[in-house]
Amino acid sequence: MKVVVGNDHRGVAAKNRIVGLLAELGHEVRDLGATGPAGVDYPDYAIPVGEAVGCGEADRGILICATGHGMCIAANKVPGARAANCRDVTDAELCRRHNDANVLCLGADLIGEEPMERIVRAWLATEFEGGRHTRRTEKVTAYESENGR
Repeated sequence: MKVVVGNDHRGVAAKNRIVGLLAELGHEVRDLGATGPAGVDYPDYAIPVGEAVGCGEADRGILICATGHGMCIAANKVPGARAANCRDVTDAELCRRHNDANVLCLGADLIGEEPMERIVRAWLATEFEGGRHTRRTEKVTAYESENGR
């Protein structure tokens, strides 16, 4: 799977761990994130990751900031990106099963190393259920198309 990863200054250490995990799991990783502690703006990373996923350059995206909220809001402005901010494995599994989330947002200040790894593993392994959920995700896609997004 092609996974694009982005982060702001608060997510550098977590991103580095996640990139290592993704490589260990055999995924192709593209790192678009900040590399140091100097303050940066989360939209500058969330939008390119959302675009890479939304246009099909990547299969999935992972975004990391202090809480995951800013990244999630920004990524969801990108057509084709369906970002979900997850705090636990249940969130990760349900956003994949029911919403076909293709961008995972994580809060580096709120989730420990081991729980974050479990969340990423679960999110990558969980498939979209389709069925009644397809109708719902198609409505979101139609809205994006109808409104120039």
